[in-house]
Amino acid sequence: MKVALLCLLLVFIIPQAQLADPQSVPPGSIVTQSDEVVFKSPYDKKQTRTFSITNASGSRMGWFIKITKRSDTMNGLEVHPSSGVLDPKESVVVTFSCDKYSSGMDRFVIEWTNTPNGASKQFRREWFQGDAMVRRKNLRIIYN
Repeated sequence: MKVALLCLLLVFIIPQAQLADPQSVPPGSIVTQSDEVVFKSPYDKKQTRTFSITNASGSRMGWFIKITKRSDTMNGLEVHPSSGVLDPKESVVVTFSCDKYSSGMDRFVIEWTNTPNGASKQFRREWFQGDAMVRRKNLRIIYN
């Protein structure tokens, strides 16, 4: 009787758990090589810095980076690629660039969420809308 009940649980309950929407659970962690991006003088030419982002979780996740500019001047901050999809334990190298010096409190913000079941490797902005759980990490920009 106990064996039959255990088999019943394995057949019906576990597949139901696997069907749960991954976006209804908090996304796992990402690992970045630092919590800041440093641009050093001189500031008369464009500077670039590379930076790795690793999906440390066991689920596929979509990610994107936005730039928050708090300075009074436009300082030509860019990031490429600015979005993507990472499989578990996969990494991506992004390039940050800066055209000119700023004295503001600028930052890059990484946001990520689990992708829906059956999602392709193509990034979709709508994954971040609605009730999806999204995590966020701020990367300070330091002008040194």
